[in-house]
Amino acid sequence: MAMKNGSQNDEAIADINVVPLVDIILVVLIIFMVTAPMIMKPSINVNLPKAASGDETIPSSLSISIAAGGALTLNGQAAQEANIQTKAQEEASRNPDIQAVISADKDVPHGTVVRIIDIVKTAGVKKFAISIEKSQ
Repeated sequence: MAMKNGSQNDEAIADINVVPLVDIILVVLIIFMVTAPMIMKPSINVNLPKAASGDETIPSSLSISIAAGGALTLNGQAAQEANIQTKAQEEASRNPDIQAVISADKDVPHGTVVRIIDIVKTAGVKKFAISIEKSQ
């Protein structure tokens, strides 16, 4: 006769072993933490001018950025002035109260910013906002 080690019961184990579950959750958490920065959309670094006054702007479907070198982006994608004008006309016809948000590096010449504002306003957009960084 062979002897069994442990208990003589042939019952199934009804307890949940939590340690492997915690290990798996921690691994999934680490994977999310590592991949989250890669998933975020790439953006152009614009050094915004600082101002003490300024209000929060609502996100817009017409977001224009001007980099220090003069490169233009429209909603995060490289664009030319003609593309901006076409998109502004489309958005203005779809929503007459659309607001363009213009973010220009502090080293961009004033004339460049004014030219972009002029393009947007001649396309039919009546409202625009200029992005700033709040100074402390």
